[in-house]
Amino acid sequence: MTESLFSVSEMMFRIWEYPVSYIEFFGTVFGIVGVWLAAKSKVLTWPVGLINIILFFMIYYQVQLYSDMFLQIYFFGVGVYGWVFWNMEIEKKIPIHSLDAIQNIKIGVYILILSIICGWLISNVHVWFPSVFKKEASFPYLDTLVAIASIFANTMLARRIIQNWPIWIAVDLLCIVLYISKEIYFVAFEFFIFTILASFGWYDWNRKMKLQTNV
Repeated sequence: MTESLFSVSEMMFRIWEYPVSYIEFFGTVFGIVGVWLAAKSKVLTWPVGLINIILFFMIYYQVQLYSDMFLQIYFFGVGVYGWVFWNMEIEKKIPIHSLDAIQNIKIGVYILILSIICGWLISNVHVWFPSVFKKEASFPYLDTLVAIASIFANTMLARRIIQNWPIWIAVDLLCIVLYISKEIYFVAFEFFIFTILASFGWYDWNRKMKLQTNV
């Protein structure tokens, strides 16, 4: 029974005709709470996020979104780092800060190039490791773009760089399309909520950054 609770096929309840699994529901709840805490610049976002990461690692493996699955391993490491760094921030008063235009362009170019390279690798992972990845990756390039952009955004979030939020907004919108295509509608709804929370985070961090400069 315990194993089935971590299966996307084990239904908890239905929303109209869509069956919501236990793992999808609890992963979504922890994800929404974690993003809300991040938008409010609360250090508790990181331990809450670690639970979301573990649950979504399992979900992505089961629906063949392998780029997103591998991404959770990175997220786990950055989650631990962010937890430590934000605790240090309380003592050291490390401010929210911004990148300049050239740095923003470089990040955009890095995301594009890495997405193309890694997308090709993910599109062939079932060929190279058929015993582990029994099915071909779904939407390998779009999924990889989401993963690479998320890596940059999460690292910037951990370092308190304000441009993490517009990247997250773009990622969340792409995820809505991706997860509707994979028919995991409750997760797609989660990313709709994430889009709203990321927009709020962008607004609130801008407000806090202006207050810092006026101090």
